[in-house]
Amino acid sequence: MNQRELLTERFERHRPHLRSVAYRMLGSTTEAEDALQEAWLRIRDEDPASIRSMQAWLTTVVGRVCLNRLRSRRARPEVLTDFHVPDPVVTLVDEADPEQAVVLGDAVGLAMLVVLDTLSPAERVAFVLHDVFGVPFVDVAAILERSEAAAQQLASRARRRLSASSEPDHDLGRQRQVVEAFFAASRDGNFEALIAVLAPDVELRIDGGVRRADASLVLRGARAVAGHTAEYSALYPYVWPAVVNGAAGVVVAPGGRVYSVMAFTVVDGRIARIDALADPDRLVSLGLRLRTNDDEPD
Repeated sequence: MNQRELLTERFERHRPHLRSVAYRMLGSTTEAEDALQEAWLRIRDEDPASIRSMQAWLTTVVGRVCLNRLRSRRARPEVLTDFHVPDPVVTLVDEADPEQAVVLGDAVGLAMLVVLDTLSPAERVAFVLHDVFGVPFVDVAAILERSEAAAQQLASRARRRLSASSEPDHDLGRQRQVVEAFFAASRDGNFEALIAVLAPDVELRIDGGVRRADASLVLRGARAVAGHTAEYSALYPYVWPAVVNGAAGVVVAPGGRVYSVMAFTVVDGRIARIDALADPDRLVSLGLRLRTNDDEPD
């Protein structure tokens, strides 16, 4: 095996980890893959024998690529609007055994990714690399071209921003019960039951993209969210249970065609946040495959 082949083999071995790093950095599955491709082009002529820790080295390379992409995104503010919902990681599940699929979803929730989008590029890189993936601050500082103390301060600022969010319920079974109660109330037109399952300060975020821009919105408060939800009650016979970024979610697919992906954040037995991707172009890129028979879930 020559030098290029050896480096290729090691890069592919670490690809799942690197993809996870890039996804948390960028909140986009497509951009994450593009970042990995760019990272490979940067390092393809390196000698793997000279690298002490391959995963650590590759992580820093991907970190630099993602930092540049985040900075470029900041220069084009139209890329991320107030309605933006990051790309979800979706796994359709059998309701009889939903826990089996939780390991297939990315552990970082969509709500967390939305908050990460509010950070500066440097804050996001410092937090994700150090707090999530354990990269030493000395290496983070080198990527950011700042002092180690400055890198620590950036991560601390990001941590404070993220800590303002309530800790979600991590039990997938309990999440599913709350989500099912939400859809049952919506199906039955039971407005008070909807209010009961929603947190008072619940937030609904829908990203319809360019082609469905009229669907994009941000609503806050249980009554506002419940009122809007009632408008779409006709879609609820076509709800498919899913694991979305490691949490209970659904795919809404009338006639087998994906209309939206919804992620739910459950806190203290109530829905605190709903993030819905309804952008037709990005939904197609998810590559979801639904059953083709005529049976729809109840």
